[in-house]
Amino acid sequence: MTKEELDHIEKQLSDLQNIPNKELISSMDILSTEFDTLKDLIIKLTHNIDTIEKYYNTILKEYDKRNN
Repeated sequence: MTKEELDHIEKQLSDLQNIPNKELISSMDILSTEFDTLKDLIIKLTHNIDTIEKYYNTILKEYDKRNN
């Protein structure tokens, strides 16, 4: 979503009763797409951070064994 799209949607919020259905549908489509994109990104990032933590802990365990 572009900054302009977000600004346009924000302006619509103050006068939703007078916005044509076509624009409401367009805004909902934009928001829905953005939501799905961000949700997918968060899931991918969560998997990545979990993997990084797992690798770190594995390496740390080996390091601790060598130094104890």
